[in-house]
Formats: sequence, structure tokens, C-alpha cells
Amino acid sequence: METKKMVLVGAACLLAVCFLWTGAPCWSQATPSEAKQQLAELGDFKLRSGEIIQDFRLGYRTAGQLNAEKSNAILWPSWLGGNSQQLLEYVGPKNVVDTERYFVVLVDAIGNGVSSSPSNSEKQPGKTFPEFTIRDMVEAEHRLLTEVFHLTHLRAVIGISMGGMQTFEWAAAYPNFMDEVIPIMGSPQSTAYDKLLWTAQIDAIELDPAWNNGEPKGPLGKGLALSEEIGSMSATSPEYRVAHTETADFDAFLKDLRAHARGDGGSAWNQIRQRQAIMALDIPKEFGMSMEQAAKSIRAKMLVIISPEDHTVNPIPAKQFAAVLGAPVVTLNSSCGHAGPSCVSLGPTVAKFLEDPAAVRSETLGETSKQ
Repeated sequence: METKKMVLVGAACLLAVCFLWTGAPCWSQATPSEAKQQLAELGDFKLRSGEIIQDFRLGYRTAGQLNAEKSNAILWPSWLGGNSQQLLEYVGPKNVVDTERYFVVLVDAIGNGVSSSPSNSEKQPGKTFPEFTIRDMVEAEHRLLTEVFHLTHLRAVIGISMGGMQTFEWAAAYPNFMDEVIPIMGSPQSTAYDKLLWTAQIDAIELDPAWNNGEPKGPLGKGLALSEEIGSMSATSPEYRVAHTETADFDAFLKDLRAHARGDGGSAWNQIRQRQAIMALDIPKEFGMSMEQAAKSIRAKMLVIISPEDHTVNPIPAKQFAAVLGAPVVTLNSSCGHAGPSCVSLGPTVAKFLEDPAAVRSETLGETSKQ
């Protein structure tokens, strides 16, 4: 059976394989005709820091129909470097989010190159684009939902990786805004290990000979390639890489990896700003609470999905959150690590939780397919 291949975005984020998520052949999943790229013009957007993103716009797509009670809306924000188009893999009739039952809003997170970003801002390009946080992403999404869609409540928030971080942030910042939250490979707090990874990738970009103190002169092939190499090491696991790349094939693997790592100053600053947002993530500190207190403030039903082999987003804070809440934890037993959702079938579990949270218990899911 043919399956779509996993796409690694910025060597840190993932696009799960359609078949493994849904349990149905990929070709049965039609792209929703209504899910076209749209942009919400929200004027000047004040960040938590007090700085302002001028002429702010937020990208999004929608699929499905909002019911009369406005009770079936689901928010799904993008991962690091990802976009709403890639999220279309998960939505449609009988998909992870069944658009015959739910109205889903897929959002392009700030700095992804579609929404306002260093790469597309006319007034604040490149290094002049202000730093933002995961909370700022959530506030922008809140404005989209309340001002554009006039929604005051969601059925659920779902996200993978940086999208999972936004999911935790949503649950803490707006505890009564949704019924359910499903953070997948996300975290409420960046650990020292996580920060080391993101710092190394930023340093790699800035070491490029063409960096010129943040005002690059020419393409940043060397810096972006080094960042991609670092990200590739953390995206899965040592076991996975050894099993999937023969020693004799390493040079070809490396050449292909570097070939995809190209960009200019704008795209480099996109990567830097989103990583800075991830490094600043610390929900307990943000609310002046302990991890336990922050978790106890959550009102939505939560399903946490992690992998012990996740070398990109350390799963410990997510497990701590779940333990305090007594929330079910789905553990992915896979060498795929952070890319676990591409190797372990999660779609049925997510769909089941959306339908009835009480029906889902903590469990370990084994690897369905090796990519």
C-alpha cells in the first residue's frame, strides 16, 4: 500500500503519514475544497513584551461547517516552520478531524512566512522584526477566533510540536475556552536540553560567512545546512538513523540534506524568531506558579502524546502536567522519536478522544511502520 512520505520541516517538525494517522488509504482523503489560504488583517498587534508588529496579518484555512450552536469548532495551529496547508493532511471526511462533524481552523503561526514574519514584513523586515512568544501566537489566534469568527468557545485545540506548545499555552491562558486539548510532542516548558538544541541551530545560522550581523549579503547555504544537520540528529533517534542510513550511503544522505537547506536572510530570521519563541516558553514562570499549580489551573480535558525517544522536545514537562491532572498519556514506543506520529498510528486515538475523552486511557502504542 502506497503511503505519503513524512516531510520534516526545518529538521525539527513533521508531517505525519496519512495512512498511519487515519487507518485509511491516503488516496481516499480529499483536500477540503473550502480550505483555501486566507489572511486576517488585524492591524497593529501588540506583543506581550510591549513591542508592536505593524500591519499584522494571520494566515488560516477552514474546513467543515460551523454548526448553529457554534459548538463544533477545533483550532489546529502549525508547528515550527510549518504551515496550514500541511495541516490539511489531518482534516476531511473520516480523517483525524472529521469535517463532516467538526469545523476546523488551521492557523499559520507567527513567523512561518505566511503570517506576519521577518521574511514578508515590509515595515519590519529581517532583524527588525520583533521577538515574539508562544503566548503571542495564542493571542493572535484568540483574536482570529473572536474577531473574525465571533467564537467564544472551542470544542478542542490540537497541535504537534510547536503546535503542541501552543495547545498547552491555550489551556493555561484561556482555561474555559475549550472542552478538550491534545498536545502532541509538545511541552508547557522548554527544558535546558531543548534550549541547547535551539541555541545550537541559531548559532549555526549566525556563523554563516554571509550573515553580516543579521543583514546577510547573499544566500546562507552554509549556516542553514549546519542548522539542518543539527536538527536532523534530533528529529528521530540514533537507532533510527543507523537503521535507515547505511554507512556507505551517508555521503548521499548528507548531500540531500544540505540541498534542502537554502534560504535568504528573511527565511533565516523566520527560523530564529520561532526558535526564540520556543526557548522562552515557560508556562509556570509566565503565570508565577509552580508546574503543579499551573497544571491544576487547566479546566479542559487533556490528552498528552509523547515519545521517550523525543530528542527535540523533551517529554518530561508534558508528563508532569498530565500526572497532576490525571490525564491520559499515550506513549509512542518508536525509534522515530519526535517524528513518532509518522511511524505510529495515532489518528484513531485522537478521533476517539474528541468523541469521548472518558473512553481514552493511558497506553503505549507500538511502531506501525518504519519510514
